[in-house]
Amino acid sequence: MAKTKLLIVTHEMSPFLELTKISEITRQLPQAMQEKGFEIRILMPKFGNINERRNRLHEVIRLSGMNIIIDDNDNPLIIKVASIPAARMQVYFLDNEEYFQRKQVFRDASGKFFDDNDERTIFFCKGALETVKKLGWAPDIVHCHGWMSALVPAYIKTTYKNDPTFKNSKVVYSIYEDGFTEKLNANFATKAVMSNMTEDDTKAFLPADCDSMHIGAVTHSDAVVLADENLNKDVLKFVKDSNKPTLAFNLTENFENFYTFYEEISNDELVSVA
Repeated sequence: MAKTKLLIVTHEMSPFLELTKISEITRQLPQAMQEKGFEIRILMPKFGNINERRNRLHEVIRLSGMNIIIDDNDNPLIIKVASIPAARMQVYFLDNEEYFQRKQVFRDASGKFFDDNDERTIFFCKGALETVKKLGWAPDIVHCHGWMSALVPAYIKTTYKNDPTFKNSKVVYSIYEDGFTEKLNANFATKAVMSNMTEDDTKAFLPADCDSMHIGAVTHSDAVVLADENLNKDVLKFVKDSNKPTLAFNLTENFENFYTFYEEISNDELVSVA
């Protein structure tokens, strides 16, 4: 029987970048699934404060060299990779000089939210899917963690819905409490539109705040994980009204509940276990 292929898309992962509890979940969950026989790939941005030498990152020439178009501008995509020897897992990092070379993550040294966080998000989500295509690796499950991955479900279910790499992928989105209180650029939803999409496909993202990122992601996902207890009531109501299979987050031993959830999703036995 072929291994289930699980793609993890996240903006942070221990030990490379530790901002919130997302970093621990995205470190422990894929290893637990790998130990259960899954085949794993992990993608995240190469923020400037990730130490390349200490973490032994190196460029993957065969994957680099693509351009990601945002607002009619070409943005070079560089792919780097690092290994977690203890887990025998590889992590792919998406880099771009303009978007990710600064030493801060989402805010500058004075605490101001970066004006281009909208384009950095679009670049990451588009780049992640193009990287997986270039890998020639078709995931059974794509699990997106946190708001910066929120466009991935929308792209998979529209632009990439007939693409051989993603046409059979089930998409899971984890909603976390730690996000941002500011707003992205007012044109975010328009900028995010890709080929074979209409503005209707991104209208849920129009408010350009963190809650709308979650709602937009859930709109296009096959299943949802409620990864915190104190989530916004409007977001929770939207999830409930969507009737999508939902996993109420808790850390069971060896992530057994996630394993069961993934298996049900990949076998089309979509039931809510909230």
